[in-house]
Order: sequence, then structure tokens, then C-alpha cells
Amino acid sequence: MDFKTSNAEGPVDFINVDDLEKMAQKVVPKGAFGYIASGAGDTFTLHENFRSFNHKLIVPHTLMDVEEPETKTTFAGEELTAPMIMAPVAAHKLANEQGEVASAKGVADFGSIYTVSSYSSVDLPEVTQALNGAPEWFQFYFSKDNGINRHIMDRVKEQGIKAIVLTADAMVGGNRETDARNGFTFPVTLPIVQEYLPDSVGKTMDYVYKSAKQKLSTKDVEFIAEYSGLPVYVKGPQSKEDVDRALSAGAAGIWVSNHGGRQLDGGPAAFDSLQEVAKAVDHRVPVIFDSGIRRGQHIFKAIASGADVVALGRPAIYGLALGGSVGVKQVFEKLQAELKLVMQLAGTQTVEDIKHFELRDNPYDPAFSTLNDLKLF
Repeated sequence: MDFKTSNAEGPVDFINVDDLEKMAQKVVPKGAFGYIASGAGDTFTLHENFRSFNHKLIVPHTLMDVEEPETKTTFAGEELTAPMIMAPVAAHKLANEQGEVASAKGVADFGSIYTVSSYSSVDLPEVTQALNGAPEWFQFYFSKDNGINRHIMDRVKEQGIKAIVLTADAMVGGNRETDARNGFTFPVTLPIVQEYLPDSVGKTMDYVYKSAKQKLSTKDVEFIAEYSGLPVYVKGPQSKEDVDRALSAGAAGIWVSNHGGRQLDGGPAAFDSLQEVAKAVDHRVPVIFDSGIRRGQHIFKAIASGADVVALGRPAIYGLALGGSVGVKQVFEKLQAELKLVMQLAGTQTVEDIKHFELRDNPYDPAFSTLNDLKLF
């Protein structure tokens, strides 16, 4: 299959992440961009992910003796430049010919954790080499065959990967109507899962998902933890009940996510779910949050609501499309700069201070959630 996408590598001139999305649309083929950017069904949940951050307000604080806020934090035994890690995203070669090699380098250069997807378009050794010693996690789409699962975990351990992330909310693909309209099928190989998915090229995302195990249970978490000996983060819990099941199975951490609004349309915004999940976790294990992060204030609000770190997905992929490894690093740097500004104005010196910051409920009509909604410009 002939597929041409960006091969960019170098600095990107942009003001914010929303600008990056519009710019990336011009360099990534239509079907691939639709797959990356779109959500499920009517995209209600996709858009609620953005709007929900306005359900809470950051009250500025003065006379707080704060200067040059520090974004560095320790998470999972790693020193991070800021409380941001790379979320697992399938098939980076859709956005840039360098694929995950460039993404990994950008994240490593920034100073964070890189999470490689089972559906990576670059094999594990190449990703690990690009990280050059930076911490690496592995996101697991489970096979129906435990022999294959053991083999993949053996490879993961051989690479020195430090944690496994079990995605529990994507047993089947969401109702991706944009992909259907575009006739999108995968134009790139997925080498990590070749054993149970040897013919991914030319197949739909739904076919790819259905090749993995749908009937996930707490026993799968137990199996991964016991066989791998690695910490297992369960990705997808959005309720107290989900938290209870995951922790009872031995999960080492909870990753709050609604898959970027790409799975169950009509579900809650991830930020709203975070508050319920963090309360249920009650500091027993680390909490990671993704879905909808586009601003420094989003990171601040997520951490103030119980997340230890946030994970970036689409924003990093847009940076990859436009600037390769440099573009990925720039996205992390831009959001770090925005976070520092918010920290200064909110009177918080450290990430730990953010965790103790009390957000205020927004008393205003949620229908008027952004400047664009108000049509001021």
C-alpha cells in the first residue's frame, strides 16, 4: 500500500496546541488525520473532554512569596522535568515517517516517561534505542492466546521496560464514523503484535481491536502482574467500581482515561471522572490522567483534582507531524511553560503545592464554556 505522510524534523512555529492541530491537518493524509483527531459517534464525549475543565476554576492567589515555580517532580521513581508523560498512541508513522523513533527521542530529550503502544508502527528494540536510557513503559492490548501474551511480556522484560499499562476500555473499537466516511484502513504494519495480527495493513481499526482479547477481567491483571513481575497500571477506570476491581486485582496504579473520546460516546468527560476516581483511590496508588489536555491550566486542574501526572496523546502527535522529535519536545516544553505561568499566578511554587490547591466550582452557565462559544472573536 502506497502511503505518504510528513517527514518533517525541526522547530515548529506555533502559539498553542490548537494551532498545531490545524497545521497538522495540512501535512497528514486525510484518512490518517481523521483517525488521529476524531472521536466516536456524535463526538459528544470528545468535546466534553475539553469543556469539562471549565467546571472548575483556579482562583488566583496573591502575596504568596512565589517566584520561578518548579515543575520538576518525582513519579514512579523517575525524576520528570514536568508532571507530563507520553500516552500510548497507535501507529505514529501515520503522522511522520520516522514514527515512534522520533516521538521517543523527543520525550527523552524533554525528560519524561515514554509509553509505547502494542500497536506501535516501530518495533520495541528501535523505540528503546531511541530513548537512550530514558524510562519506558509498555501499553498492552492483550491477545486471546496467553502463549503470545507471555512471549510479548518476555520481550518487554528483555527491553528493560519498567511498567505495563493494560488498556481496559478498548475491547472493541468505538463507533469511529470519520474513519468509515474516509474509508480508513491501516497503511502501516504493527510489528509488536505480528504474532496475532500478521495482516494489519489494509485492515480497519475495528478489525485490529477485535483481534485482541475482548473478555478482560481482574484475572488478566493478576496474570500480567504475576508473570511479568512489573507494576501494572490499569487504563480506563472512570468510576469507584472500576477502581475497586482494579485494585483488588493488584493494580499498581490507575490511569483515568476515556480514550480521548474515541470509545463510548455519551460517556462522562475524563476530567469529571478523575474527581470520582481520585476520591476512590484515596492516595493508595498513583493516578495518571489523560483525555483533553491542551493547556497548562488543564494540567494544573488535573493535578489539583487528584492526578499525579498527566499523559499527552494527540498534542504530541501533532508536534511529531510538524517537527519530528523536535516538534514533540516543543509540545511538552510549551505546556510546561504554560503550567509555570499558571503556577505563578495561582501562588503555587511546586507540583506538591498544586496537589493541595483547592479549585472552585464554576457557578456560570456551562454552555458558555469558552471564548469561542461566546463568539467574542
